[in-house]
Amino acid sequence: MMTRLDRYIIRQFILTAFFSLFAITIIFVAVNLMDNLDDFLDLNASVGKIAAYYLYFIPEIIKLMTPVAMLLSALFTTGRLSTYNELTALKSGGVSLYRFMLPMIVFAVFVSGVSIYFNGWVVPFANKKKIEIGRVYFQKDIEYVSKNNIFIQDSRTRIISISIFDDTRNVAIHVSIQDFDPGNLSVIAARYDANEMRWDPAAKQWTLFQGFERRFNNDTETLRSFDSLFIGVLNFSPDDIRKKQEKPEEMNYNDLKKFIANQQRAGQDVSRWLVDYYGKIAFPFASVIVILFGIPFSSIKRRSGLGVEAGIAIGISFLYMIFLQISQAFGYNGDMHPLLTAWLANIIFFMAGIYVLWRVPK
Repeated sequence: MMTRLDRYIIRQFILTAFFSLFAITIIFVAVNLMDNLDDFLDLNASVGKIAAYYLYFIPEIIKLMTPVAMLLSALFTTGRLSTYNELTALKSGGVSLYRFMLPMIVFAVFVSGVSIYFNGWVVPFANKKKIEIGRVYFQKDIEYVSKNNIFIQDSRTRIISISIFDDTRNVAIHVSIQDFDPGNLSVIAARYDANEMRWDPAAKQWTLFQGFERRFNNDTETLRSFDSLFIGVLNFSPDDIRKKQEKPEEMNYNDLKKFIANQQRAGQDVSRWLVDYYGKIAFPFASVIVILFGIPFSSIKRRSGLGVEAGIAIGISFLYMIFLQISQAFGYNGDMHPLLTAWLANIIFFMAGIYVLWRVPK
């Protein structure tokens, strides 16, 4: 049951967290706007489009800065109570540091749960919209929208190349399909070259039109032309081709999981995508872990003031991000299991936070 003390602490904590997040977001947007303003002006971007671009940018900022805001709130809330001797009075009244932390930890767990959904569905949707606006109006991330020269490994023995994909008609133009011998993947068994490959939404299958089929058997080659040809079920749809142009941050949990499954079926190394997938779930729990650092640091009364509290928050946040990037590099290269990679920073910092909490007076 929540006591008056819990309500007092959680009110201070929530107000500080929201103010910190709001201030960080405004600063982040302002700095990014100043950095890109010349490009926007050169391209005659309207105020409305610029505003829409940054409106869709805000969820990504919130995702990244929520742990920082939670840490700042823990530092400032605890530091303020310690400065005015309120924390000392609570300890004298029999309230331990653990009990004092409880409402903030509970709220941080709630924020982490909300962040899992927010990071998994809201942020990818916003990122997709932001990138679309950037591509169309600001000429940003152009390399990711190319629908020319697409290569797909459909299965272990089949590779498909598409010169042009018309996503308005779901038609692939100038298609080449190569089938390899399952027993020796260096030996080509058949090749299909077609002017078009069309998607039938009713049958959910691709059909080749106006092309040639070549089959290879030892030193002999058989060639025949066709007007239309169905060569069996291909393991991708037009939506999959579109998604090949997307970055992991544009995909929600379900899309990314499906994308990884398709890549695994094609025999691709999916370590990088698995790290991103698990990371979408692991990163939100940083909001809980950083509090284990923030409260012990601020529970000790200091003469240094809030400036040092902010410096501590920034330092811990940078250490966490640096460690996260280093561990991700090992995961991306396949040197570490993707699940361990995604959670390693949380595990290390959780253990360090428990140690710091254990060392301070309770």
